[in-house]
Amino acid sequence: MGKGRLTKVFPGGNTAYGFYSFYDHIIEPDATRIFVIKGGPGVGKSTFMRKIGEAMLDRGYDVEFHCCSSDNGSLDGVVIPAIRIALLDGTAPHRAVSTKETGDKPSR
Repeated sequence: MGKGRLTKVFPGGNTAYGFYSFYDHIIEPDATRIFVIKGGPGVGKSTFMRKIGEAMLDRGYDVEFHCCSSDNGSLDGVVIPAIRIALLDGTAPHRAVSTKETGDKPSR
């Protein structure tokens, strides 16, 4: 299996009309898994997501890197569309999806 294709996108941006967001469209509502990564500044959330994305590229999966609009060196998320999995930054100012919104039961 060859290497997958990497797509880099900005799901949000600061415009002359204020902040514009496509965050609700990062992954389909019927996603297999959405992993929300939380942690303080500089602990490695973007690095962790990037390493997972690169490993999936090496395994032949197409991967989307969702870049941060205020720091293009950081990632807001990584999506692997073929297996409907997303890793998302869940720290402020990002908005994590609640189990009430998805209807899922919280994991224990």
